[in-house]
Order: sequence, then structure tokens, then C-alpha cells
Amino acid sequence: MAIFYAAIPVGSALGYVIGGLVGAHLGWRWAFYLATPPGLLLGLLCFLQREPRAGVHRPVQQSPRRSLRDYVRLFRTRSYLINCIAQTLFTFVTGGLGFWVSAYLRYRNQSPDAGMTIFGLITVVAGLVSTLLGGVVADRLRSRLAGSYFWVSGVGMLLACPFFVATLYIPFPMAWIPMFFAIFFLFVNTGPSNTALANVSLPAVRATAFAVNILVVHALGDVQAFWLLGYIGGHTNMHVAFLFVSGIIFLSGVTWLAGVKYLPADTAAVESQTAE
Repeated sequence: MAIFYAAIPVGSALGYVIGGLVGAHLGWRWAFYLATPPGLLLGLLCFLQREPRAGVHRPVQQSPRRSLRDYVRLFRTRSYLINCIAQTLFTFVTGGLGFWVSAYLRYRNQSPDAGMTIFGLITVVAGLVSTLLGGVVADRLRSRLAGSYFWVSGVGMLLACPFFVATLYIPFPMAWIPMFFAIFFLFVNTGPSNTALANVSLPAVRATAFAVNILVVHALGDVQAFWLLGYIGGHTNMHVAFLFVSGIIFLSGVTWLAGVKYLPADTAAVESQTAE
């Protein structure tokens, strides 16, 4: 899951870097034009992909249809709901930063073009390494620490908080150093938290579990960050808006830690039912 989700920080950050460079030299329209060929290529490649389970043939009677009760059980799973809340807060942070960091750089008298390139490079390196590291650490700790996926996610967010606050008060260019560590610890949760989603949902409803999670984290996360941080910044300044972001980072970490006591039992319940 960590390897899969490493695409998020790397792809987003490359968008900042490449889009910023193209926009500065050719104009913002060309940044959008050049996003089209990779999208078309990806669409064509999808026609060449094969279903991973295509070679597995099972009689229909061995795959019974799930009842409404199976879906209701998913939404009654406390670790699933807590995970969705924490991921929503995390998505609020990452979406808000990605959208408003250029305005914040202007507020700090920094060049948005150069700053977004640096921010993108930081996100590529820190996001990639931390996403992979978070998955490895959580897997290694699982046999010794119950709820390790939530522990790693929560501790990562709590460690990111002071580094993010330090970024707001340290002058540039030194501020990029705590920003690097803030981004690093922010993305530690990506692999573990999504693995926890899979572990507490039955295979037959797992697609629904991820679909609902994706809908919730974006509808209530980054979409709300776009206007809310703009509202706060417009009525105060971007420093206050980003201080608000630091509070969301802290709240996300606390939420994951609050779910630690539920994760082992919820995971065990799914594993036992799947074995049956």
C-alpha cells in the first residue's frame, strides 16, 4: 500500500515543479496542454491491463452475494470511521497546503515561482521516502505493537506539527529545512492508514470501503480547505490561516491515536470471518 500510495506525493510534487517551470516559460495554458499526453497514454494503457484475478475460476455458488448487513457492519466499525476522520483531516492539510502555499510565499515576500519549485522538490523527496518508510515501519511493528498502523500514522502527524509551526516563524531560506521535515512526517501515515482500511473491511465490501473513504476525505477534506483557508487568510492573513492548518495536523494525529484501542480487535474480527 505504501508503494502504491507513493504516487500521490511524487505525482503532485512533479506537477508543481513541471507546471511551474512550463508556466514560467510558456504560460499557464501550456502547463495544462502538457498534462494531456500523459493522461491519454494512461487511458490507452488501461485497455492493455488484465484483471489480476482473471485466471482464478470459481463456481458461482462459492461467492455468495453480500447482504445489506455486511455494509452496515462496515460503517459500524469504529476503527474504520476513526480512520476516515483522521484521513479527512490529513487531506484537508495536504490539499490546503498545495493550493495556498504560493499565496503564503507571497505573504512571506518570496517568489511563488521559485518557491513552488522548491516546495515540489521537497515533496518529491520527503514524500516518497516517508511514504515508503511509514509502510515498512508499521509492518515491522505490527507483531510487537497492537494497532501499529494507527500508532505510526498518529505519531507521524504529531511530529509534523512542531516542524510546520517552526516553518511559520523561521525566516526564509532557512524555513525550508523545517518544511522538509514537516512534509516528511506528514506522509508517514499514507501506507499504514490505507492498509488499516483494508484490514478492517471484509473482502466482499472492501471496494465500497475504499470508495466511501475517497468520497469522504475529498468532499470534507481538501475541498473544504480551498475556501476555508482562503476565508481565514482574507479576513486575517496567511500566517493565521497556516496556524489553523497546524491545529488540523495536531487533531489528525490525536484522532489516529484515539483509534489505536479499536484497530486490533476490528482487524482480528475480519481475519477470523475471512478464514471461516
